[in-house]
Amino acid sequence: MSQHATVNDHLTYRPGDGALIVIPKGPVEVALTADSATLSWTEENGAAGLTAIPLAQYTEFVDQKRITPAPQ
Repeated sequence: MSQHATVNDHLTYRPGDGALIVIPKGPVEVALTADSATLSWTEENGAAGLTAIPLAQYTEFVDQKRITPAPQ
């Protein structure tokens, strides 16, 4: 199930030993599963952005009001 949300703060995520991914401020689409949240967005240049983060980290970002889910 996907939902819309807004990133309100500068967010970054590093998947394992991979490169740091910047999740820009603005609208994102969020697909939640039992253990992760997949965030997708459109970059300023029109390119698609996508990352999956652990559900616990997504919940922490929401609790900190760094991400605001759209009302259901």
